[in-house]
Amino acid sequence: MTQIVPFWGCMIPLRYPHIEMAIRKTLANLQMELVEDLPFTCCPDPIYFKARDQFDWLVIAARNLALAEERNLPLLTVCSGCTSTLKEARFLLNEDENLKDRVNTQLKKINREYKGTVNVEHAVVYLRDVLGYDAIQDSIQKRIENLRVAIHYGCHLLKPSQIMHVDDADYPQLLSDLVKMTGAIPVTHEEQLLCCGKGCIDDLIPYEMTSDIFDSVKEAKADCLGLICPTCFSSFDLGQKIIERKLNKKHEIPVIYYFQLLGLAQGLSPEEVGLDQHKIPMKGILD
Repeated sequence: MTQIVPFWGCMIPLRYPHIEMAIRKTLANLQMELVEDLPFTCCPDPIYFKARDQFDWLVIAARNLALAEERNLPLLTVCSGCTSTLKEARFLLNEDENLKDRVNTQLKKINREYKGTVNVEHAVVYLRDVLGYDAIQDSIQKRIENLRVAIHYGCHLLKPSQIMHVDDADYPQLLSDLVKMTGAIPVTHEEQLLCCGKGCIDDLIPYEMTSDIFDSVKEAKADCLGLICPTCFSSFDLGQKIIERKLNKKHEIPVIYYFQLLGLAQGLSPEEVGLDQHKIPMKGILD
């Protein structure tokens, strides 16, 4: 069994526990043991909190990183926003000793210290770079044939590329390769790198951006939209209901988090990976 420290973040445990359930079950099938006795807090948020006070943002992120360092294990994230915060904080602190000293002065008040030794990776990057595709293939029990999955990367997984080091920021392949492992067909589309709109403070712009992505998915003749971020999931699943009300546009495109798709390919039932909990019905792709 491979030991790993999971960082669940805020949204998945609180709003989408069915996604957490899918991740737990699929990682268990990949012989990964989760070490979960650490009192993490919010990452914190890489947009609004960081814009309000970057130093406090760094201190909180450094505390989370320091907790993981105490276990001397990699830190596995399942949210692109959490990945962005923790990797950027690690980068900034490791590049600037004076900044790290200032942050550690604050952490000393709670008997913590950030040393700069922990590795942070999103779960999908860990699958590719550490477990490897052979391990994923060995876990597959029921290949998902003929399902066309439109790819969505979101903002935070790929950029800034000098910090994230995930893939080519303009021509990524990671999610396409992982979807192929399940037997499904990855579908690239014109707006696959567009922001879901969640970070925009406006009444309509976020939903117009999301709607543009759905139009792109339809044009590519995909059966569903596949992603790896709970914030994007909120924009695309619940967001379709809001778009219908605000923009009078109905899309009805099923949305699936990658580990739900992987769970189906591993032989788990739709209920075991939480597909029955989605706002947009999944019946079409299950058929």
